[in-house]
Amino acid sequence: MRLSAPIYQLKRRAKLLARDEKIALHAALDRIARDEGFAGWSLLAAQVSAPSDEKDILSRLTDGDIVLLGARPGHGKTLLGLKILLDAIRDGRRSVFFTLEYTEHETRERIRSLEGDTPGLGDLVEIVTDDEICADYIIRHLAGAARSTVAVIDYLQILDQRRDKPELSEQLVALQAFARKAGIILAFVSQIDRSFDPQNKPLPDLQNIRLPNRVDTSLFSKACFLHEGKAQFLALA
Repeated sequence: MRLSAPIYQLKRRAKLLARDEKIALHAALDRIARDEGFAGWSLLAAQVSAPSDEKDILSRLTDGDIVLLGARPGHGKTLLGLKILLDAIRDGRRSVFFTLEYTEHETRERIRSLEGDTPGLGDLVEIVTDDEICADYIIRHLAGAARSTVAVIDYLQILDQRRDKPELSEQLVALQAFARKAGIILAFVSQIDRSFDPQNKPLPDLQNIRLPNRVDTSLFSKACFLHEGKAQFLALA
């Protein structure tokens, strides 16, 4: 299906709609998608060809990597994480999606929109939605997992929103040590600060990660940043 405008223009239209009608951005994006003939934004986004730097990210990752997937809302960071998990399934690996943002039903719908000519493949992705998700929970859940297992955490900033959990910096140190020892790849979906201005640079980077509490970004070994249909993959270590 041909879109009425490039996807970045549709995103801008959604932002204006969200502002004018005082609704959440994700609701505005879904409304724009329905106007384009799709059931929701995730289905629309799945029809758009991925930028070259976003394709086949899994092949660029090595066991023990800690990966950051960063973008502003509505620019495809969660979908990218799900694509990586589907690619891992195709490669015969275990794939786990830890989310404090979506229900299992919402996640399954998003995964189905990405399956393409392999319907049902996404059923093999494990989806964990427990409110107790944190570093200790993730480590316990993945204890004994085979090397090259891939897990995506959605999202980075929400890991320490509860006061009874360790600070985010402590959790990341623990997760990095676990990933390296176990040979597991951990990818973190990350918010980008509102101060990011695409007029100054086309894509966000590590300096634009929204971090309410200080975190050592050198813990990340790889990163992929998205904005308005563009993507850039970075090897950080």
